[in-house]
Amino acid sequence: MEVRAKKALGQHFLTDLSIAQRIAEALETEAAPQGNNITQGISGKAESAEERQKPMDVLEIGPGMGVLTQYLLQRQDISLKMVEIDTESVNYLLTHFPQTNGRLLEADFLKLKLEKFFPGEFCVIGNFPYNISSQIFFKILEYREQVPQVVCMIQKEVAERIAEKPGTKTYGILSVLLQAWYDIEYLFTVGEGAFNPPPKVKSAVIRLHRNKRTSLGCDEKMFKTVVKTGFNQRRKTLRNSLKSLISEKAQREGWTDEERMRFVSDPVFDLRPERLSVEDFVALTEMLA
Repeated sequence: MEVRAKKALGQHFLTDLSIAQRIAEALETEAAPQGNNITQGISGKAESAEERQKPMDVLEIGPGMGVLTQYLLQRQDISLKMVEIDTESVNYLLTHFPQTNGRLLEADFLKLKLEKFFPGEFCVIGNFPYNISSQIFFKILEYREQVPQVVCMIQKEVAERIAEKPGTKTYGILSVLLQAWYDIEYLFTVGEGAFNPPPKVKSAVIRLHRNKRTSLGCDEKMFKTVVKTGFNQRRKTLRNSLKSLISEKAQREGWTDEERMRFVSDPVFDLRPERLSVEDFVALTEMLA
């Protein structure tokens, strides 16, 4: 019994077992401490020895035919759950991997209320469908206080964009929003031949670790608006791409034309958005608030 890849679901099934094993091994856990010591968990929170000896909760998104799942199930240091939207894949997993019974949820990850299944922290792993990978990351950001680590395979171009530093053409919206809360590592590239059916582009595996940031120091909704508005016209300087937000502030403040000109004379407005770091965008958000 084989599962038919469905274009509407963006399915490209990983078939290279060595790649699957590398992805499974990329998920990091910490060794349990000795005695009754208190240590820091992967999110930085203090945890007792008893708590650290518990397997780490992990959610695999889109297990498909279980190529990655089989290696995750072998790990004694994690407690695995899976979410799969495709009924055919669910039936395949339950038939070929009976140990998934009770751990496998047939549902749309993007619509799940994850706190119902994970009251505490959980890590995320998976071969993310290309067509919804950005949406998956935005959902993970909503649960960033519960998700200390993500290991995933995505389109190579998207992986490079996410992991990129300021000053490059690939640095963009996802780069800034994810790097605000996570440290990101580009681990390795995966060729088209590792999948069935093979995609038309290369893939890559990245790892995200939650950083120590607890607050942006500015209004988060406004921060997202500034980042998205700036990059929506990324070839323009911020003076032009953020014109609508500048006008809104001028109206709120009741500025004269001279006061507005003085405001936009700040050197930051001469830059294009890819030149700004997370901290620069925070400062810009505070200016526009």
